Amino acid sequence: MTAVMSSPRPVRREGVGSFLVDCATMTQRNLLIIVRVPQLLLGATVQPLMFVLLFSYVFGGALGGSAYRQFLMGGIFTQTVVFSAGFTAIGLATDSREGIVERFHSLPMSRLAIVLGRTITDALVSVVSIGVMVGAGYVVGWRINGSFGAAIGAVALLVFFGFAMSWMGAVVGLISATAESAQSVLMIIVFPLTFISSAFIPSATLPGPLRFIAQWNPVTSVARATREAFGNPTAPSALVAEPVTWASQNPFVYSIVISILLLAVFVPLTLKVSDARS
Repeated sequence: MTAVMSSPRPVRREGVGSFLVDCATMTQRNLLIIVRVPQLLLGATVQPLMFVLLFSYVFGGALGGSAYRQFLMGGIFTQTVVFSAGFTAIGLATDSREGIVERFHSLPMSRLAIVLGRTITDALVSVVSIGVMVGAGYVVGWRINGSFGAAIGAVALLVFFGFAMSWMGAVVGLISATAESAQSVLMIIVFPLTFISSAFIPSATLPGPLRFIAQWNPVTSVARATREAFGNPTAPSALVAEPVTWASQNPFVYSIVISILLLAVFVPLTLKVSDARS
C-alpha cells in the first residue's frame, strides 16, 4: 500500500528585501502584459482624451468657453486617476477568475505584494494618462501658469490619490466573480463620487445636500489643489464663488489626509479578503 504524501505548504520568505523583490516581480509581470497587449492602454489614454475634447468643445461653449477650459482640466485630471481604480478591479478580477491569484498564493511570496504590484502598475499608467491629458489640454488652450515645482507637486498628488483609490478597486476586484461585475460595481461608486463634486462645475451651483457632499468630497479637494498648483482658476467664472470650508482652504492637506485614510482602510481589508479566498 502506497502512502499518499501531501505537498508541504510553501514557506513564505521574510524580510524587506524579499518583499521588495516580490513587488518588483509583480509590477514587472503586469507591465509586460501591457507591453504585449497594448490595447489595455486605450482606456487609460483614449478615454481621458475623449473627456477633454467632449467637455471642452461640447459643453465648454455653454459653460464659459476658454475660461471653462482652464477650470476643467483639474477636474479631468482628478477623474482620470479616480477611474484608475477600475483598472485595478478588472485586473485582479480577471486574475482571480483565471486562477492566477490562487497560483500566486501557493508560492512563497507576500500576498500584499500581489496587490501592491497591481496598484503600482496602475499608478504608472496614471502617469502616462496625465501626460496624454497635458498634451490634449495644451491643444484646447489650457496652460500651466504655476511654477514647475508646483506642477510636479500636483502630479504627485494626483498619482498618490489614484494609488489610494486603486486599493478600493482591489477589494472590489477580489470579491467580484468576473471582470464585468467588478467594473459595474466600481462604476456605481466612482461615478457619483466624481460628478457630485466640483470636478466639472462649481459645487456652489448644486442643491443643498449635494452641495454639502461636494464641498467635502475628496475629488473636489484634489481638483482644487491641482488647479491651484497649475495656476488655473478655481471657478469657471468670477460670478460663481466656491463656498469657504476648511477643505477648500486647505485642499492639498485635506487630499493627503483622505488618501492616507483610504489606504488605512482598504490595505488591511484587501489582505483580509485575499486571505479569505486562499
